[in-house]
Amino acid sequence: MTDPWVALEPGADPTERVRVLRRAHETFTTVGAVPRPVRSVVAESWRRSARAGVVPDGTASVELSDGDLGAYRAEHPLAQVMPLFRELMGTFAADDEQLLAVCDAQGRLLWVEGHPAARRRADGMNFVPGARWSETAVGTNAPGTAVALGRPVQVFAAEHFTRRVQTWTCVAAPVHDPRTGRVLGAVDVTGGDRLAHPHSLGFVQAVARAAEAQLALLAPVRPAADTPTLGALGRDEAELTLDGRRIRLSRRHSEIVLLLSRHPEGLTGDELLCALYADESVTPVTLRAELARLRRLLGPELLASRPYRLTAAVDADATVVERRLGSGALTAAMEMYAGPLLPGSQAPAIVRLRERLERELRAALIAHRDPDLLADWAHARWGEDDIEVWRALAALRPSASVRERLAALEAELAAPVVRTRPRSCGATYSQRPPA
Repeated sequence: MTDPWVALEPGADPTERVRVLRRAHETFTTVGAVPRPVRSVVAESWRRSARAGVVPDGTASVELSDGDLGAYRAEHPLAQVMPLFRELMGTFAADDEQLLAVCDAQGRLLWVEGHPAARRRADGMNFVPGARWSETAVGTNAPGTAVALGRPVQVFAAEHFTRRVQTWTCVAAPVHDPRTGRVLGAVDVTGGDRLAHPHSLGFVQAVARAAEAQLALLAPVRPAADTPTLGALGRDEAELTLDGRRIRLSRRHSEIVLLLSRHPEGLTGDELLCALYADESVTPVTLRAELARLRRLLGPELLASRPYRLTAAVDADATVVERRLGSGALTAAMEMYAGPLLPGSQAPAIVRLRERLERELRAALIAHRDPDLLADWAHARWGEDDIEVWRALAALRPSASVRERLAALEAELAAPVVRTRPRSCGATYSQRPPA
């Protein structure tokens, strides 16, 4: 596949693709190995589903019904954009024997509408309002995986983890709160193989962004006052706000809470060990001791085990920046970005997250060509040596000070490298000669 986010490329034989995927699914559910033809986004979702204890022959359970469902839907922020969803997608779904579905951030279906025949078929697998379709409940599926990843996704036929869903294809995109960047839920189209096309992925994503734009025009929906928040950008020790308390976390506890906030399904001890320690000699005993201290600090009601997970959603500032970037809200993302993510951390998973966030934010800034935003980055402590941003800024705003700073960076880049040897050890390092 040339695009890992597209389930079936134009011209591909859907029948043959289904055959290959069924064999791969059988291999995974039998021996736990994912064969190469499976897309990486699907393979990772299958692994998460298996870790969550989802069984391939299971089905969704209905958590909200009748009056409870009606009251919950009426108060949910996405109720404000349901008329928009129906206008943009309702006729499309009904005419093509497909379904329009909307879920909340926990993967619970709030609305399922569309062609009567398709609805009757969907009833047989509990694809109904009030049913929970999160990855942790029924495995890989478009609405559940979209809210888990925070980005649009297609799931084609036997890419679904649960077998009774493998006759369907679905496409979903998350909808974010335009003020906070948090995922409110997802909008989904479920139907036949024709949905496995790049155009359907773009269409559903465009609908989600239209909904976010309409939400931004309406009264903002503020998160609950008791929602825990985590500030980890631009600081080595994160600050957790919990029940009105501000808790300064140690560096290791900062890393653990940040990683668990990004994995609501939880992480095993081995997964955390690999994510936190580059040194393979570190034992599980060391990690368990850190987690025991963190549990005493946070309380057992927030930090659970087997797998290790946070029992409440934690709103991390880095995640908000990612979500705002994903929805195209670059200015809002820059307002939230207070610097590199846990800059002193050397934990492998944190280093990857930090570098990816910075790379995506820089790329968006350069592509957007807004001189004010570029200047904000260039004059920040983390951007003062960023020559690519300075070049982009100089092309748009060639003031004397900008040209002078760019010239200094260009001269430094062109200077020869001198190899020296520090006195304290045998390793060499590179250094520019003094000007």
